[in-house]
Amino acid sequence: LADFVCGANSDGEHLTGVNWGRDLPEPATADLRNATAGDPSPDGDGVLEIKRGIEVGHIFQLGTKYSSALGATCLDENGSAQTLIMGCYGIGVSRMVAAAIEQNHDDGGIIWPLAIAPFQVAIVPINMHKSERLREAAEALYARLTAAGADVLLFDNRDRPGVMFNDLDLIGIPYRIGLGDRGLDAGTVEFRHRADSEAQEIPLEEALTRLETALREAGQTLSLSAAD
Repeated sequence: LADFVCGANSDGEHLTGVNWGRDLPEPATADLRNATAGDPSPDGDGVLEIKRGIEVGHIFQLGTKYSSALGATCLDENGSAQTLIMGCYGIGVSRMVAAAIEQNHDDGGIIWPLAIAPFQVAIVPINMHKSERLREAAEALYARLTAAGADVLLFDNRDRPGVMFNDLDLIGIPYRIGLGDRGLDAGTVEFRHRADSEAQEIPLEEALTRLETALREAGQTLSLSAAD
């Protein structure tokens, strides 16, 4: 850059024929580019990896801006008053939910991690409103699981089975226990983890045990079992 035009630090005035080194100090220059995957890491011990991140919180360094205004001080080791240096942080609860869903889902909907799932298990009685014994069996299983400390949703709407299962996949409750009249005849229910493509047929009387086993394998227990 030579013989250029620049401002003269006066309103409406400019200088022409300006050159670095003669009229102005040489500026600092650098050859810059964006970092890319595979570049050496700043500490020299590895290479850079480019990953997508999700911002779920902030940390703010406030310095003495607010503490000075408030007159907030503390005593140092010499007994002298020093203005507090302040900081704060914030966690976005709704962002955390969105981040969890973004990392745990499929084409059918959410796959809640057990730690933040609204319920541990959903009981799905098919056509419960048309079968008194199915309603009684579903309510008895619900009472049994809740008495053991499980967080249970009794999904007792009147939709067709396919709609019910699709809705539950969308909601994403980790475990599902399906009941139907045919299963009651055989003394069985369907047990499925939300991430599995197929349900397992198990004896109705083993539903609680199977749920306990599944939770234990996932690092959780029923709340009453944990209290015991």
